Amino acid sequence: MDWGGRKMAHAIIIIPGILGWLFIYLAGGVTALLIGRLLTGFTGGASVCLGAVIIGEYSSPKNRGTYLNLKTASVCLGSMIIHILGNYFHWRTVAFLSLFPYIISLIIIYTWPESPAWLVSRKEFEKSEKAFYWLRGHSREAEKELYELIRAQKDKSVDIRNSSFNEKIVEFLKKFTRKDFVKPLIIIVFGGLLIEFSFRHIFPAYASQIIGEITGDKSQSFYYTLALDIIITTSAIFSSVLVKIYKRRTLLFVTGFSALFFLFSVCTYLYLVSKAIIYNNYTWIPISLFVPYFILANLACTPIPLALLGEVLPLAHRGSGSALAGLAMSLILLIALKITPYLLESVKVYGTFTIFGSAMGLTLVVFYFILPETKDRTLQEIEDYFNYGRFKNEEMLSKDEEDVEMKMIN
Repeated sequence: MDWGGRKMAHAIIIIPGILGWLFIYLAGGVTALLIGRLLTGFTGGASVCLGAVIIGEYSSPKNRGTYLNLKTASVCLGSMIIHILGNYFHWRTVAFLSLFPYIISLIIIYTWPESPAWLVSRKEFEKSEKAFYWLRGHSREAEKELYELIRAQKDKSVDIRNSSFNEKIVEFLKKFTRKDFVKPLIIIVFGGLLIEFSFRHIFPAYASQIIGEITGDKSQSFYYTLALDIIITTSAIFSSVLVKIYKRRTLLFVTGFSALFFLFSVCTYLYLVSKAIIYNNYTWIPISLFVPYFILANLACTPIPLALLGEVLPLAHRGSGSALAGLAMSLILLIALKITPYLLESVKVYGTFTIFGSAMGLTLVVFYFILPETKDRTLQEIEDYFNYGRFKNEEMLSKDEEDVEMKMIN
């Protein structure tokens, strides 16, 4: 990403996905299937981070949140389509059909300009200006954002292009101790925790076991999973509208804590049933409570943490930062998927949901203290926040606008 640019990086990570689906489609044994899953998993994981970075750099501050949330909605829609196809078609047919989005994506890449932010980081200011105006137009806000981006990079006095190999290694390792690297990474890690604690991946993975314990009938688990896919996708699409209207923090905390109310209501009902305090004659009650929970949880607790991948990492750290963030989020998902079966066996559904819900609430509390408001902020303003601990005040913003006007006049 940092070496060859965003376009090249995105093209490179798509190729393993294409090869992976070909391996699965042509598989004659378990080995080929495992290789195919490994390759498609690499593309899927890498595109989560890189896709967010690209959308963040290419889109304007006012539309960035909407586009980032639409990316999450697209992933949810794709997951739903695969679940439907997998239920009605042979798995080889599904693998073959899955090739087409990858191929189309690879073709579309060649219509993009290179990322203006990456070009600026390479000191190619004229190319950056051309690409920036192609993407954003020549509005006053665009002029100001580009001016701030270029000025910030020119102010960086350190240039290691002519340094020795050892000096480059030392400079690279130093970034892992810088606060503008550590703070955004901590926020992203807590975002990954919030996603898994809100059951984004866990519930679909263990839907049969969870639904079976609640209703006593595992045969209908596909339809419950499909209903969940529809709810999640619809909520993610709706969240793309809400982030345009409400602040990120407001949306996250209001919907997050409201979702916890419904989740703990489910836990309470299932606990009372397990102790025979009430009879399990009304299985529709916990199922009905799950509906508002997943609606609320997927309005913010899933899309906003994923959007942070494209907002909080400073330009100098987006390559290494997004790679490390992707690794951390993958490990969180892996651990969550591995411990869930043991929790379901030992403390049942109500205990598992109580543990995850409590962790979700704790994560939201931590976010209240560490998450900055990024709505309508430029990426440079967000980067300055992590460098200086605050956003620019109005006096500084007015001075910057005067500088931009003088530049335009000259």
